[in-house]
Amino acid sequence: SLVALHYLGPEYRFTTEFYLDRDDNLKIKGYGDPLLLSESLREIAAALSLKLGGFNHLVLDDSFFSGQVRVPGTSPSYQPYDAVNGALCVNFNTVSFKRVNRAYVSDEEQTPLLPFVEKRIRASSLERGRIILSHQENEATLYAGHLFKYFLTQAGIKSRGEIRLGRVKPDDDRLLFTYTSPFPVKESIRKLLEFSNNFIANQLLVACGAKAYGTPGSLDKGVMAASTYAREVLKLKTDALSLDEGSGISRKNELTAHAMLKALNEFEPYHHLLRQERDEFFKTGTLDGIRTRAGYIADGKGELYRFVVLMNTPGKTTDAVMKLIRRFVGQTSAASLSHGSKA
Repeated sequence: SLVALHYLGPEYRFTTEFYLDRDDNLKIKGYGDPLLLSESLREIAAALSLKLGGFNHLVLDDSFFSGQVRVPGTSPSYQPYDAVNGALCVNFNTVSFKRVNRAYVSDEEQTPLLPFVEKRIRASSLERGRIILSHQENEATLYAGHLFKYFLTQAGIKSRGEIRLGRVKPDDDRLLFTYTSPFPVKESIRKLLEFSNNFIANQLLVACGAKAYGTPGSLDKGVMAASTYAREVLKLKTDALSLDEGSGISRKNELTAHAMLKALNEFEPYHHLLRQERDEFFKTGTLDGIRTRAGYIADGKGELYRFVVLMNTPGKTTDAVMKLIRRFVGQTSAASLSHGSKA
């Protein structure tokens, strides 16, 4: 989150561009928008319908990210935390479905269930759930194209060709429309923190890599950007933090409690983006045998106390330690109030 705030800025908004080439092919170029949703596509189609009556092929340009971004620690599964990343993705690269009267239908009112994914859904043998789109045969990017085409058709725009991957040629193709996300980066971060969304985390990290080191964005560039930030802004020593990716799903991500405390100090102006329960703003983390919790506790005067709990003992939780921390904050706050200043 801090890396995105630093390199992109809290008010930065992702864009998606739409071009028409000399052969009347409609081209879509993605720039890694992590919150490109069905509602966005409907809005885009309505805007394009004022400029375009029809087109030949639908060409998808996902070259802003390099190749197929593969996140260490993920595995083929039906869990959203294993969703792949890319420059042109929709709905977090997931498709929700349910079976009704022996037929599969969408489990989201705003999203149709497309024939493009029906085979994958049947293969899941699930009555209800979601599939995670993969990089295999460019499935994730092509699904975005099929969903775009659905909403374009609904908006009255006719398509005479097929859906394929390709590249925008800025000198030859005509820019029709630029869609700007209604969500600034700080809102993407809020959703990332609230839902522990690994997809958003690595979309932001790769975009930061592109900003810091040029296009195409890659996970390696994102990790370099984060490491540079940790060293130059947080003033962390190299042995205090080791990053493998941006979400925390990789077991090769390592940091000290002191490093996290420094991050919390820097993040304090944005603490309201964290999940809140009563007087606590926090984020948890879970891997097999690992439980973490970090954030802030507000005292009676609204002062924030930073805390970090990292547990790597199998079977243990952060509950007992958090009780001690809350007791300490309560006692310290009470003493501060009685003496007229914060301890």
